[in-house]
Amino acid sequence: MLLLTAVGAGLVLTAVGRTWAEGVAAGMGGSRVAVSASGSRLTALPTAMALTGMAAAVVVFAVRGWVRVLVGALTVLAGVGAVAGAVIGYTDTAGLHAVAAGQLALSSGRAEEITRTAWPWVALAGGVLLVAAGALTAWFGRRWPVMGARYEAPTRKAPVRADSPADLWKALDRGEDPTG
Repeated sequence: MLLLTAVGAGLVLTAVGRTWAEGVAAGMGGSRVAVSASGSRLTALPTAMALTGMAAAVVVFAVRGWVRVLVGALTVLAGVGAVAGAVIGYTDTAGLHAVAAGQLALSSGRAEEITRTAWPWVALAGGVLLVAAGALTAWFGRRWPVMGARYEAPTRKAPVRADSPADLWKALDRGEDPTG
């Protein structure tokens, strides 16, 4: 699970930093300006979902039982969100038009001759890995080992009953508080 989550989130985070779409925009006087947009420029959803998946991978070791199943479900949802973000980024042209407007210093601009790279598909594959990691966690997570009791908050013990002063000293030697 940890490996799938790390690889999946790593693929998504790597992909969103790369160029997803390229095109040209018509500038003043008939000039043509090359424009490109990264995945994070087109949509922020894959980045957020990858970070959510990474956080879930850390949390899964600190929880147990039905909470671990919920963490697995959250990871599945993060993977689905990353896949949806990759699809949105692949099909979106508004983001590239906004980049064209920004480079031309205009309020609006249009990119033409738009081409796509393979990076959205890499993000999609990372999202699928996150879904698989979440499904594994939800299905098998209850059976995985948990952290030891030494990491849990201490519980209050009942005061020691002492019949003699020697019993009080023995309780102190065991680390118990005989005063309650």
